[in-house]
Amino acid sequence: MTMARDESLDLDAARARFEEATDFTMAVEEEFAILDPASLDLAHGFERMFEESQEDEVLADSVRGELIDTEIEIRSGRSESFTEMRARQLERRRLLFALAAAEHRLLAACGTHPWADYLDQAIIDTPHYRRLRRELGWVAQRNNTWSLHVHVGVRGADRAVAVCDSLRNVLPVLLAISANSPFLDGRDTGLASVRSQIFTRTFPRCGIHDPFGDWASYARFVDLLERTNSIVESTQLWWSVRPHHAFGTVEVRICDAQSDGEESFALAGLMVAAVAQACADHDDGVLAAPLRAREIEENLWRAIRHGLDGRMIDFTAGAEIPTTRAVEDLLEWTRPAREQLGIDLGEFDPTGPNGSQRARAQLEAGATVEEAYRAAVDRTADTYPLAG
Repeated sequence: MTMARDESLDLDAARARFEEATDFTMAVEEEFAILDPASLDLAHGFERMFEESQEDEVLADSVRGELIDTEIEIRSGRSESFTEMRARQLERRRLLFALAAAEHRLLAACGTHPWADYLDQAIIDTPHYRRLRRELGWVAQRNNTWSLHVHVGVRGADRAVAVCDSLRNVLPVLLAISANSPFLDGRDTGLASVRSQIFTRTFPRCGIHDPFGDWASYARFVDLLERTNSIVESTQLWWSVRPHHAFGTVEVRICDAQSDGEESFALAGLMVAAVAQACADHDDGVLAAPLRAREIEENLWRAIRHGLDGRMIDFTAGAEIPTTRAVEDLLEWTRPAREQLGIDLGEFDPTGPNGSQRARAQLEAGATVEEAYRAAVDRTADTYPLAG
């Protein structure tokens, strides 16, 4: 059976969008769990909140669903600068949190919910998600996770693919910085990002793709997937970094949702800077060569397992280094782009502690998993809807 073709798979049109794109426009997408305020259980409520959001001209264009009806996403929309992106998202956060309060709901930003049963969650009723439920079965049902994405405009289709290829090298470092999902099934999993293990290891066309080299090679593969009925739209390419066909952007999708609103902005800024610096390196002829998939896989697992507490492999030196040293290298590499784009990380320290480290410190001090999660929810409530 041939499935209906989505316009996002018009590869000539997608290429044209990249050729016409404006460098370093940007947008951020933040995902939240919808909670019952008393129990902190996941609470069904997306449909009601979405309906209410359509009454507000700002929210109507920025609230989206993400698979399950206990999750809601807010998008900044295209911004010309980091300052504009931050201001736009602050307004949207404020409105969304006010809407949640009016609906007697809390919003939480962590990579996973510590004790919710995935079998109790309902996939939202849209054609897109009905198709995913049919095609993916248990894989779609099991994916109760929350993340942080950024889009960055990149001019030139070949350039965008080259940037995606090279950025694969630093994705494990970005994941280690963002790790914020140590709990699942009511216990400490021993992982820093169990969200990544659930999503990256189960969804098809997920994780970190092999390098493509140029747009033509990329387009041939995507065309093959379409012709052989693997995909019907480009959003079914769930890679951790990808060219986004509809926007002419490079989208970075590796990070856990952040419980602290300022840290979410800072991490988004760091991801934007990584894309921009890769573009600058490409233009200067010094873009780092893509590592092989098996090499990236080693560091990706270390990020999933240990986050910032572990060590990564420096494949140039052929030696282990502390993950925090890899973070410092990332900061140094992105410094020119951050200065050019006015991206200020503020008080955010990417070497830690991150969300998983804070949660485990609370357990070590005697807190329960439930108490550690409530602290993260309180942090979200205190830091996300601020208007300054």
